[in-house]
Amino acid sequence: MEAFQVASGGVVMQIEFVWKHIREALVVPMLRVAVFLCLGMLLMDFVEKVFMGIAISFVKLCGRKPEKRYKWETIKDDVEFGNSNYPMVLVQIPMYNEREVYQLSIGAACGLSWPSDRIIIQILDDSTDQTIKELVQVECRKWESKGVNIKYEVRDNRNGYKAGALKEGIKHSYVIQCDYVAIFDADFQPEPDFLCQTIPFLVNNPEIGLVQARWKFGN
Repeated sequence: MEAFQVASGGVVMQIEFVWKHIREALVVPMLRVAVFLCLGMLLMDFVEKVFMGIAISFVKLCGRKPEKRYKWETIKDDVEFGNSNYPMVLVQIPMYNEREVYQLSIGAACGLSWPSDRIIIQILDDSTDQTIKELVQVECRKWESKGVNIKYEVRDNRNGYKAGALKEGIKHSYVIQCDYVAIFDADFQPEPDFLCQTIPFLVNNPEIGLVQARWKFGN
């Protein structure tokens, strides 16, 4: 009877009839699934916040700071052997058309408190803007004239993007003399004592392969 009434009721009634059945068979179940998914995500978010709160409270109460958990000793100058007790460090900075921040990041890396003969600053420039490439080169030459061991490296492709640039940078022959690698993105501005604070963790704890620290950036 209902189908007969719809058939004789015109196009509008037929559309309403189809929509009613589609809504009941498809839309309503989909909305129910969406509601359950939202509830599940809210629950996961709540659990994560509770877990992080407990973890942070545990760290603060127990005082499990890295300096207490791991061996940490300042690297000291050796009167007899000079700077040889300082590990050789390669600092890598991958760049891609970083007009706004290239000076700040290069300046911060070149200002790290580490013996100048025990550090290499490697600028890995994948810039496609020729003007920016020239600006970065000029900046590198400026620091080189001040006695900083800085290398400006480019490649003929952008395979792997910045990660690919880091990989290619490791292949240069002078890198073989380096004991550790510090990686900063193009807008990072490490404090001058960054290496003095982080390298001792690696030197004094052979089981540690990576140190990640808080960073500051300009953009």
